[in-house]
Amino acid sequence: MTTDRIPSAAPFVAVIGATGRQGGSVVDALLERGARVRALVRDPGAAGARSLADRGVELSAGDLDDAVSLDRLFAGVDAAFAMTTPRGGIEHETASGIAAADAAARARVPHFVFSSVGGAERHTGIPHFESKRRVEEHLDALGLHRTIIRPVFFMDNLAARSVSVEDRRVVVRMALPPHVPLEMVAVRDIGRVAAAILLGGTPVEGASLEIAGDRLTGDDIAEAVGLHAGLPARYEALPLEAVAPFGDMAQMFRWFAETPAYQADFATTREIDPELLDLDAWLAQSGWRPGSDGG
Repeated sequence: MTTDRIPSAAPFVAVIGATGRQGGSVVDALLERGARVRALVRDPGAAGARSLADRGVELSAGDLDDAVSLDRLFAGVDAAFAMTTPRGGIEHETASGIAAADAAARARVPHFVFSSVGGAERHTGIPHFESKRRVEEHLDALGLHRTIIRPVFFMDNLAARSVSVEDRRVVVRMALPPHVPLEMVAVRDIGRVAAAILLGGTPVEGASLEIAGDRLTGDDIAEAVGLHAGLPARYEALPLEAVAPFGDMAQMFRWFAETPAYQADFATTREIDPELLDLDAWLAQSGWRPGSDGG
């Protein structure tokens, strides 16, 4: 694929996860800043990949289990962004992140940005946090020039999974005591922070940053969503047993309740992303309405 819409002198950044929400937000922010982007895609003919190509993104076929395709992805780039997910299992997530790090080291990528999770370095015991911590430790063992961003709970997931409308009333349900605040970040802002770091000039390059855009209790969240929807609202705290069937979700919510859990640096996040969204702004910007995203 060609990227002739973008000047060849522009920074050239490889992105893993570009067809997903988080990686896609990084692509969006990089393109907005005039960077050239090469994306790892399993199927260049798939709709998501074609959409990227239509925007000038160079497609690089392959996946995280194929070292040769990772070598192609990273060849000649100025920086790279990588993220992992636990969808294939915790051990596979760690192996995928390590494979990406090793390939970046082989290619001598000048700057590698890894999206982990808030609290990963604090040995939480939560399996999908621990998998990312092991990737972080491998990056440091390699000696790569790397920056780690650690996003907290996604606002996008809150709206999709925890909000319903019942009898014309917004109900927010989470396995979190009502007095305990939860730090949150919009996926859009993960992309904006990552892009700024990838393109250089931020105060956190070579370090780590836990990022968030808001910190609210369950009652606060319900009030914000209700005001946005124009409906009365309430918060219901669920017992941990209610989320036990969802993998390690119960462990994560238990950790949330044992404060301090997330410990984001709000000031530095906003310094890098001056248009950082709080929940009210995310609700307005996203166009979320009751009934969308499963709500």
